[in-house]
Amino acid sequence: MVLNKNKSTIVGLVLLFAFLIQFFLKLEWGWLYELQEEEMYKRWSGLFLAIFIVFQWVLSLTRTVKKWKKHAMNMQAIHKWVGALSPIFFYIHSMGMGYGYLLLLSYIFFANTLLGYFNLDVLKNNSDALFKGWMISHVALSLVVSIMMVFHVTMVFYYK
Repeated sequence: MVLNKNKSTIVGLVLLFAFLIQFFLKLEWGWLYELQEEEMYKRWSGLFLAIFIVFQWVLSLTRTVKKWKKHAMNMQAIHKWVGALSPIFFYIHSMGMGYGYLLLLSYIFFANTLLGYFNLDVLKNNSDALFKGWMISHVALSLVVSIMMVFHVTMVFYYK
């Protein structure tokens, strides 16, 4: 495993562990907690988080749309760095992980984030089976997160 050349993985792991530490130790910033209780803040921070999730799908487009393939390597680097920052984006929206389907969404979001940190550049393995398994898992979890995000947005606006 090569971590020294993968700064986005190191940054991501630090941010993920920082989020988990604050969550389990119940460390909260009062001013941010109060903001997160406000309806307009929830909506705007949720929009930001949704845009982040949708933006992460751009990498798939650069790999599949013929005209965009020349941008795939640059987009992959951006994808990794933006993914590394995802615990901050989540934290801005919510210090907690919620209950019920939101807890499940949070678990899947962070599991996929962790899986993304240990991408094949980090694992340094040329196994075709590992590549396909990793890619299928990462894309499948990303799809589940996206579907659950749409469900969450629908529930928020339906019941408000």
